[in-house]
Amino acid sequence: MSQDFKARLERGFSELKLATTPEQVEQLLAYHTLLIKWNKAYNLTAIRDPMEMIDRHLVDSLGIIDFLDDIKRLIDVGTGGGMPGIIIAIMRPEIHVTLLDSNGKKTRFLQQVVMSLKLSNAKVVQSRLESFHVENEDLFDCITSRAFATLQDMVDKSHTLLASSGQYLAMKGINPVDEISQLPLGFKVNKVCPLSIPFADGQRHLVSIVRDAS
Repeated sequence: MSQDFKARLERGFSELKLATTPEQVEQLLAYHTLLIKWNKAYNLTAIRDPMEMIDRHLVDSLGIIDFLDDIKRLIDVGTGGGMPGIIIAIMRPEIHVTLLDSNGKKTRFLQQVVMSLKLSNAKVVQSRLESFHVENEDLFDCITSRAFATLQDMVDKSHTLLASSGQYLAMKGINPVDEISQLPLGFKVNKVCPLSIPFADGQRHLVSIVRDAS
């Protein structure tokens, strides 16, 4: 079965036209193995089928990778089981990734993943988003989310973490036109990119939000 998982993951890479190394594939599969194991006790994801986890978590999260050029510091808010933060940390080792979640079970799992996979560029933080603060020199170039309730909530609760020239990258299903119309003052949509994700049911979009200097 593990070879089936590997073949499925490599097909996802091929269809996304993403370059990878054998070490990165093995790290992603090791993460997948830990996700299956810990999910039985910790309820990290409602998805139980291991192949579906490859499709809907790993391959889906890979859709953000090509949009991370020139990013040095990234925080994945409400990261849950580590999507897309862990995938980013594996695929883009030059980016320092902070994995933020308020759920202790999920952050314990993420600590185990970071340790097991030796992800020196990843840091796990257990905190509510609105309670987490950093110094100015530690502000983030990019704030990501794959499961946050609304764009408005995400920006409202995390804008103090974003560097002046930084951006949000929110992974969404359908184009969230209504959510975009409710963005807080001082922020605007930079672009909405339709994503062609292998094995995905329905639409996927990546929403880029920046500060509005006008």
